[in-house]
Amino acid sequence: MTKIKESIRYSDQRQIITPDDPVIPFIEGDGTGPDIWCAARIVLDAAVEKAYSGQKNIQWTEVLAGEKAFKQTGNWLPDDTLETIKTFRVAIKGPLTTPVGKGIRSINVALRQELDLYTCMRPVQYITGVPSPMQRPEDVDMIVFRENTEDVYMGLEWESGSAMATRIIEMVNTLGGRQIRAEAGIGIKPISPFGSRRLVKRAIEYALEHDKQSVTLVHKGNIMKFTEGAFRNWGYELAKEEFGDVTITEEALWKQYDGKAPEGKVIIKDRIADAMFQQILLRPAEYDVLATPNLNGDYLSDALAATVGGLGMAPGANIGDGYAVFEATHGTAPKYAGQDKVNPGSLILSGAMMLDYLGWQEAAELVRQSLVKTVEQKTVTYDLARQMEEATQVKCSEFAYAIAGNM
Repeated sequence: MTKIKESIRYSDQRQIITPDDPVIPFIEGDGTGPDIWCAARIVLDAAVEKAYSGQKNIQWTEVLAGEKAFKQTGNWLPDDTLETIKTFRVAIKGPLTTPVGKGIRSINVALRQELDLYTCMRPVQYITGVPSPMQRPEDVDMIVFRENTEDVYMGLEWESGSAMATRIIEMVNTLGGRQIRAEAGIGIKPISPFGSRRLVKRAIEYALEHDKQSVTLVHKGNIMKFTEGAFRNWGYELAKEEFGDVTITEEALWKQYDGKAPEGKVIIKDRIADAMFQQILLRPAEYDVLATPNLNGDYLSDALAATVGGLGMAPGANIGDGYAVFEATHGTAPKYAGQDKVNPGSLILSGAMMLDYLGWQEAAELVRQSLVKTVEQKTVTYDLARQMEEATQVKCSEFAYAIAGNM
């Protein structure tokens, strides 16, 4: 008798309901994507089997996007892929190609916009033994909440000399009292109260659920007052209106409590984006959760990843109110495609985030603990081996089997 494939569901309270054998769509990705996906699957399946002794398992189903999809269907992001993810709610993906300066729009951005995955979550925490340029990388333990659907990533831009760019230039020059040079390329940066408030709400909820001390709104509001400055203001308003009993502003903290946070309160503060880059290097222990507009979050999360060893070990998730897609945060590295060489750590740790999201914390912890143990044993891929003394360099797949073996 054929078993019915069950879908993940959500309760009225937005709580996930996961069957014992959920169907999870996966996208291999381009370039090194197939290599790292194969490794991640080895680790995730081993963790689920070890944690639940066959009582739970994942039914993987492949969906197409990127170069593989284009070769087979003529479409970079087929409708069937979106419909399958909508049906089964949660998916995982490798890196996808995005041309620079020409060609197709980002498939990653299209997925986020089509599924309204408005929260990009990027946790960054040091793993003992991973080479780092920081003197005290163990102080780095932050999670970036990056707004995923607005800002310049909406792709609202027009080429130099195009009819739309010319029309906008003429309108601004005539009505705006400002002069834009003729032949300029034009981009628009929308940031809304709706998008900002729901992102900040997610960040504060996470801080409360995980006993974090602060949420920092990161913006460039000193220059872009009505977009990024507004993001900051709307964030403070949301905190006061919906979490006033459990949050306190940094200003009130110093005025009323001499800088000592009352028990049970999350501190809401803000930092200018360029200053925040300095803070993550000099005073990382002072920051827990960062809430940012889209572009700032992209820069900051990559910079933070560098402090703990690079994007090869940096997980990420794109989450909305009904769907979630977990992903490798690095690029496709096409020159290493098919060589079974690159570090699969980013996708493996993103898979651990996915297991957490499903409510399978036991399996998620197995993944993280076993990866840490493998790195401590100095059994690592080339990117880490070349920076570590007396390391054993292994292939991408061998790294995965070593992690599974450490369970």
